[in-house]
Amino acid sequence: MVILSAILFFLTQHPFWSWPLLTLFGVALSHMLARWRGSPGWYGLILVFFIYGQLNIFLAHIFNALFLSAFGVAGTGVVTHSEMTSSTLNDANVWAYSAALKTADGKDVVTTFDSMSASIYPITNAILIPPEGERFVTKYIPGFPRNFVIMRNQSPYGIRQMVAEDRGPVDKAANQLAASPGNPAFIDEYRDALTRFLGKHREDADPALIERYQAALDALPRR
Repeated sequence: MVILSAILFFLTQHPFWSWPLLTLFGVALSHMLARWRGSPGWYGLILVFFIYGQLNIFLAHIFNALFLSAFGVAGTGVVTHSEMTSSTLNDANVWAYSAALKTADGKDVVTTFDSMSASIYPITNAILIPPEGERFVTKYIPGFPRNFVIMRNQSPYGIRQMVAEDRGPVDKAANQLAASPGNPAFIDEYRDALTRFLGKHREDADPALIERYQAALDALPRR
């Protein structure tokens, strides 16, 4: 596991260097297999590794996140510094981060990453990094803690984001009902939105918000 974690760390942190290295590995492996098996068809592996080397630039952090979330142990981390670099990704500047991690046995580990190489679980299109100075939950393989995944939905910043996203349907339903207070369909939609939100976030949302939503739900006419 440690060796695999180290390999994934390199592929994630150095995706552009990994491309020629993966291609060279494909050349060596295909040559070895072609001689061993006596079939030149094995040289097709060169194309496979060449193509994967390109895909690795975009997929390495995803595979790393899936691996660490499945097999890693829990730790924590804090972003200690962040700065914008001159590199860009999808017309947005890449940010570089320093982080202090704490392993399950209490050891401190200092590491760096950037918004291209960050491994975050669950997988989303958006790159959502914890704010500087706020502790977040990680997973890592013991023996190589520098390679870690940010467990977004278990961290305060991720929970806040989920709560904000899930308030959207509630606010929409509330505005609909305000536009037509007597509409039974709008009442039912508002009730359902409140019920879903309270069922999902009663333990992690702001208590004042939960109290307000519960009062709004109780004030709705019964079906």
